[in-house]
Amino acid sequence: MFRKGSRNAHQRLRKTMQDLVIGLLQLDQAWQNPTENRNRIKSALTKQSGADLILIPEMAFTGFSMNAEEHAEEWDNSSSVLWLEEQSLHYNTAFYTSLLIKSGGEFYNRGVFVSEGRVIAHYDKQHLFAFAGEDSVFKPGNNQTMVTFKGWKINLQICFDLRFPEGSRNRVTEGGAAYDLLLYVANWPSRRIAHWDSLLVARAIENQCYVAAVNRVGIDGNQIAYEGHSCLIAADGNYIQPPIHMEEVLMIQNISFEQLMEFRKLLPFLKERKG
Repeated sequence: MFRKGSRNAHQRLRKTMQDLVIGLLQLDQAWQNPTENRNRIKSALTKQSGADLILIPEMAFTGFSMNAEEHAEEWDNSSSVLWLEEQSLHYNTAFYTSLLIKSGGEFYNRGVFVSEGRVIAHYDKQHLFAFAGEDSVFKPGNNQTMVTFKGWKINLQICFDLRFPEGSRNRVTEGGAAYDLLLYVANWPSRRIAHWDSLLVARAIENQCYVAAVNRVGIDGNQIAYEGHSCLIAADGNYIQPPIHMEEVLMIQNISFEQLMEFRKLLPFLKERKG
């Protein structure tokens, strides 16, 4: 009886959940220059804020660098993590991005979800990009990471993970869908931007979830070009925020939990996937 009552209370809470305001911070990252990147991020936040959650591109403070020996920060003493924690308090905003991290003698491309002055979850990128030598520098993660934030269940992913749908496979558990929102932070190059666009839409449709994705613009230290295409996609595969081409911008958009529940009720495909 207790379990049934708890589940009913949980379901009532989910029905009255608030919308979520998401910021996509698309910017040109300075190569291996954390101080300059913090200044650029700070400038964007000063001009426009009010989001519940802001996504910053992969390896926020260095760009997609394999120079971990020089630029990785110790997990227990990371100035970048501390800076994000401070900003989350100052702006009353959560952040998700990834950082070059050293922990236990290993290097990681580590996603960090920061809220209210602390890291509430971290995710180590599971699928490392061998074409750039990422797999020879970093240790891959081996677990999906879910975050509960303002009642929303969120799945954390990083860049190349997008090509592997098994890592984001949604399912139905006792409390409903395993997650409601799928996040990608990336340094995804222009030469394969059509893949980025198509795969993000596919992830939204197959998992009946919102997808929020942020990518950088500009040219990095390896002379690789990026054109952004940060976007926000509804569970039916339609854009809430169409891909943003080349522009440096903090785009703010709202997503509705009620609309997500109505769509899943109309097309209850997730019930075929039992957790």
